[in-house]
Amino acid sequence: MGLDMKRRECCPRCGSPKVHWVGGNPLLWSIWECPICGYKGALVIEEGELAALLRKEYLRKTGKEVDS
Repeated sequence: MGLDMKRRECCPRCGSPKVHWVGGNPLLWSIWECPICGYKGALVIEEGELAALLRKEYLRKTGKEVDS
């Protein structure tokens, strides 16, 4: 991976790349939030095969489309 490539974070619940950082206390973990499924937590995943698989599974379970 080259230095010029930008890493894209995704939600670990639904695979959406719309996850955003909402802050955190320096003594605690950073908090991420997903507007698609409502996830809030310290864990995010990188865009890739796992995120695509999560998006597919989320659509199957909920019937809700996740924008890529």
